[in-house]
Amino acid sequence: MFRLKYLKFAILTLTSVGMSSVYAATLQHMSDEQMSEMTGQALMSLSYIAPNDAANLETKRNQTSNIGFYKLGLEAELELNANIKKLQLGCGGVNGAGLCDIDIDNLGLSGLGNSKTSNTESASDRQARVESSAVLTNPFIQFAIKNPDSASTREIVGINLSSEKALGLITFGTDNSDAVGAVHTGINRLSGYMQVAKTGGIAKVNGYGNGKSDEAAKAKLTQTYTGVAIKGTASGVGFTTKSYNLNLTDAATGSNILQGNLSLPQQEITGKRINQAVLKASATVNDIAISGNIVANALLIINLDRQTSGTIKNLAVDATITEGLNYFHKASLNGTPVSLSLQSQDLKWAGNNSVSQKGWWLEFSNPIDIGDITPSLPVDIEKSTIQNAMGQINNFLAKKENEINCGSWGILNCLFGDSIAVGTVDLTGAAPSLMPLNNLVLKNQNFTPNCYGELKFC
Repeated sequence: MFRLKYLKFAILTLTSVGMSSVYAATLQHMSDEQMSEMTGQALMSLSYIAPNDAANLETKRNQTSNIGFYKLGLEAELELNANIKKLQLGCGGVNGAGLCDIDIDNLGLSGLGNSKTSNTESASDRQARVESSAVLTNPFIQFAIKNPDSASTREIVGINLSSEKALGLITFGTDNSDAVGAVHTGINRLSGYMQVAKTGGIAKVNGYGNGKSDEAAKAKLTQTYTGVAIKGTASGVGFTTKSYNLNLTDAATGSNILQGNLSLPQQEITGKRINQAVLKASATVNDIAISGNIVANALLIINLDRQTSGTIKNLAVDATITEGLNYFHKASLNGTPVSLSLQSQDLKWAGNNSVSQKGWWLEFSNPIDIGDITPSLPVDIEKSTIQNAMGQINNFLAKKENEINCGSWGILNCLFGDSIAVGTVDLTGAAPSLMPLNNLVLKNQNFTPNCYGELKFC
């Protein structure tokens, strides 16, 4: 569905030009002063950036390129609602068989519809999306001409389709399912550039052991599993665990699902024929309650079999999120330009952030808001992350000011009492634990199909 504003203006303009010869006798001479008082707007515009122009970003990048840029623009707003079942560009060729520069299934482009408040498959949400259109302001086509001043050697080395800005919603695939075994469709391959805007979410992490009464118990954290003994000092006496069976739960709720604040800074996704993105995020997991049993050696000769309790605060985690591009299902174009180009050599187009690589290249110039990155399901803590965290606990307990206080009777309370309280282990400033995360189903990547009825794609 295409809607072009100012069409009436264009028809009147063309009509007046076509009939000018008929009414030439009625044309009146106008002075410069009279002409200066007239205003108007052309439907089309043409501009040129010479190789030595200050606005020529390609010359700044490569002093020997000698490339000029011609731009033919439409001074109008182009409204567009479209579905593309299969978008494939630049398949095979010099880059090898079987892969495409751009390969996207079930691409939908529309207006924002109800996406700011609702992303369901309800009839009202579907209607709102289908009946809205993306708006491309001042769309244009741009040509990169090598040796533009030489009639014998000039050649076209690139073509770029873009607009000054775009407003709307673009989606990929059919849905954002978190069902076990669900097949995610959408972006299969991408040659291009985009920025993910700064965002955040809640890191939901599977803890250990017994949580709330209505939760299924999880396996306890054991020394056999981690291979890391807990070492510390209790009222001046050193101890080392021989074994432990611990619950790690959320101190505030008692749940064995731990939570922390997840932060993703703005960063780039770029490359040639890529199918995944590696994003760097960080999280702080606060107030992890420790409970359970420890068996330890004290004074090298005394065996302690005691219950323990305590709290871990400010566990910092550096998360590396390896995310398949087919897990990104929507992006809001909040006035940000989009560029689709084809070039026979690497080029830096005017107005673009990236160097468009040889072949097809898709650029989203300004940051895209992917929304809340809270995983739809809790993730398991990698063994290496747990081992690292246990090491941080040992580093904390090794400091004199952090030794365990057994109470008024000193070490006797710990040696002959029923429990050893670890107390509060504050890991502020400690080296962060590393947590690799893979293919998270992102909470806010749900979207409304661009179809009436019950179809996922049409």
